[in-house]
Amino acid sequence: MGTESKVDDILLRCIGCGALTPVSESGLACARCDDILEVVFPPAPDAAGKLNFDADALRSVWLERRASHLPVDESGVWRFREVLPALGEGHSPITLGEGNTPLYELSRCASSAGVRTLYAKHLGMNPTGSFKDTGMTVAASFARQDGFRWVACASTGNTSASMAAYAARGGMRSLVLIPDGKISWSKLSQALDYGAITCQVKTDFDGCMGLLNEIVRRMPIYLLNSINPFRLEGQKTVAYELLEQFDWRVPDHVIVPGGNLGNCSALGKALVEMQALGLISTLPKLSVIQAEGANALIRTMRETGGKKLIRVQADTMATAIRIGNPGSWKKAVRVLEATGGTVEQVSEVEIALAKAEIGADGIGCEPASAVTLAGLKKLVARGFVEREETVVLILTGHLLKDPDFTLKFHRGDLFAGTAHERESKVLTSQQRAPIVLDATVEAVLKVLETAEKQN
Repeated sequence: MGTESKVDDILLRCIGCGALTPVSESGLACARCDDILEVVFPPAPDAAGKLNFDADALRSVWLERRASHLPVDESGVWRFREVLPALGEGHSPITLGEGNTPLYELSRCASSAGVRTLYAKHLGMNPTGSFKDTGMTVAASFARQDGFRWVACASTGNTSASMAAYAARGGMRSLVLIPDGKISWSKLSQALDYGAITCQVKTDFDGCMGLLNEIVRRMPIYLLNSINPFRLEGQKTVAYELLEQFDWRVPDHVIVPGGNLGNCSALGKALVEMQALGLISTLPKLSVIQAEGANALIRTMRETGGKKLIRVQADTMATAIRIGNPGSWKKAVRVLEATGGTVEQVSEVEIALAKAEIGADGIGCEPASAVTLAGLKKLVARGFVEREETVVLILTGHLLKDPDFTLKFHRGDLFAGTAHERESKVLTSQQRAPIVLDATVEAVLKVLETAEKQN
């Protein structure tokens, strides 16, 4: 079947110069060129050119573990531990039962987008409400193993919530730097409740990241943003779980939101690995959708062919992807090239409409997740996605991550006084504001009669 790697055997590869370094001798950046690192997997083939893995045996053992009540098996991340870097002997993972997220079919959204078969892999059903948990369980476990008392992140919200929860479970302290006034208060409340030292810094996310990089140089603090290679190792298990849910049949397209670009990098890494291991024979096209106001990858691909990052001053209501200087952009470019995927951008109104349409299918998500459906419509219109193809949207965060957005949308004042106000008139049919009534049966019945006529 294959063997788990030993911690001393783990190699990190620089995505810039390609230098290889044992994890025991490496930080979180390349000592040669200061670019970011990734875990090398699968290992090098043997003399006969074969990998020491049995695809059928791997599928079987992963499925069997779903019936186990051991915490390491109940985790939808550590259940796939044969493809993860292994902790050292005597060290156990910090887990909250992450992963195991549902795959929903979206019939109404499929009709709206113009495709026959559409699914949503909802990572907002993780313990802290976002996909960050799948990566945090691995990275936080390595932080604790290495003896760190403090972990830290810069965040637009979801990372801070996840990091604080896993630090608390692992007996570590956590430091969060957030942009002042530019994240959802629902996400901030999570970090506070989990005990994080939370600093609202008078800058944007990229400014917070710059400060944090300097702080970890001066203090023994472990950085848990997505440039951490162990974060992406955990996040990649989402793709393994997705293909398992498809009984290892490969969908035609997987579409992800693009912020700091760690998520698409992790999923793409997993897809390439699965093909190398013989778990799948072809790759789906993995595409990235960004908000128009935070479109660094879009501009990078269109203006430089992916050769040089075009930084932007990010501005979007989809706070989880309000990032203008994405740390994993090189990895994302490589994933697009490997899978034949593409990039697209969507407006604020298009995001709001798509979020409401996903909600109408009975599945709630935060605004950043909804860029996937909004982007899919454009990919269908330009012929990149064909009607008969199977598409999976990756929903990254729960509806309750940003309830203010939802309430303002349904009250009709989300875009009031903004440059998008006139364009937002197309949203009227999706708005469901609370109806204030007298406390009588007749008043309620009248509302129901009106609703019946509208349908």
